[in-house]
Amino acid sequence: MHIVLHNEAPVSRPAAVRCAQCAFRELCLPESLSDGEVNRLEQLIGRRRRVLRDDVLFRAGATGGMLFAVRFGHFKSVQRDRRGVEHITGFQMAGDMLGIDSIGTGQHASTVIALEDSEVCEISYEKLQDLLAEMPRLMAHFHRILGREILREQGVMGMLGNIRADQRLATFLLDLGERYASRGYSSRSFQLRMSREDMGAYLGLTIECISRQLATFRRHGWIALDKRAIELIRRDALVAIAEGLQPDQPHDARAA
Repeated sequence: MHIVLHNEAPVSRPAAVRCAQCAFRELCLPESLSDGEVNRLEQLIGRRRRVLRDDVLFRAGATGGMLFAVRFGHFKSVQRDRRGVEHITGFQMAGDMLGIDSIGTGQHASTVIALEDSEVCEISYEKLQDLLAEMPRLMAHFHRILGREILREQGVMGMLGNIRADQRLATFLLDLGERYASRGYSSRSFQLRMSREDMGAYLGLTIECISRQLATFRRHGWIALDKRAIELIRRDALVAIAEGLQPDQPHDARAA
C-alpha cells in the first residue's frame, strides 16, 4: 500500500515552554521532580513547533539528534520495507515521544507525518543526556519511556502474526481507548484520527477488510460509529474477540 508523503513542517519561531503547566506533564516527566528541576528541563527545550496536517515532522534517513514530545495532536510513523512498500508502524498522540528511533544510529528509521494540526516540544538529545546524568529520577523515567516504546513495537509484531482480522481490529480499538484513558479522556468514546486506509496499513489489512469488520462490530452492537466518532459500547465483547473467543450475544444487541 502506497502512502503519499507531503511537505516538511516549517520551523516555527521559539515559544516559551512551560512544562509545569502542560496537561500531559505526568506522561513526559516523573511526578517527583522539584520545581527547580522542572525549570531546568524547560530551559533545555528549544521551542514548541507547530506541524500542520499532512506535513512531515522528520523523514526516514534524516540525521537525528532531536527528540519531540507531542504537546497536542496526532501523528503516524511510516517505514519502507526492502521492496519499497510503505507501512505504518505506529500512531502517536499527546504525551508520546518521537525521534527515539534515531538514538542508536543517529538517523531516523521512520518518517513521521501529522494526522491533524499538531504541536511538539523539541528537545536536544545531547543536552538531555547531560541532564539525565544529573537527575536519576528523570533518567529512570526516560528509560521507562524507551521500554514502553519497545513493548508497543513488540505488541504490533504480535498483532500482525497469525491472528484473525477481527482480533487485530478489536485489539487496536481497545488499545486506543486505554491510551486515551491514560490521558484523562474517555476509554469508550473518542475520534479515530486516522483514515480507514491508515488503519489497514497499520494492521496489515485492506481498507475493504477494515470497513467490513467495523460494519460487523456495529451490526452486533459492539460499537457505535458515526464517520470517525466511535463508541465502544460492549468492551467485554471486544476483549473476547481480541482474545480469540466468541463474545456473548445479549438479546438487546443493537442493529446497524
